[in-house]
Amino acid sequence: MVAYSPGPEWIVVLVIVVLIFGAKKLPELARSVGKSTSEFKKGMNEGASGSEEAGTSDDTEKRAEGKASSSE
Repeated sequence: MVAYSPGPEWIVVLVIVVLIFGAKKLPELARSVGKSTSEFKKGMNEGASGSEEAGTSDDTEKRAEGKASSSE
């Protein structure tokens, strides 16, 4: 039996990506993907810390007061 090597498939995918986007556009595309990933992780961390604080009774009372005053 021959061992499975995933290398050739990735080379084909890379060649197709270069043909579609062009060699000049790839660094810009990679940069934007990296920024998007870091923003997503940052948002996930902020969301996780915010959900721990969201359950406090002070916040719930403030939101209830805000809704009551805005509906008047």
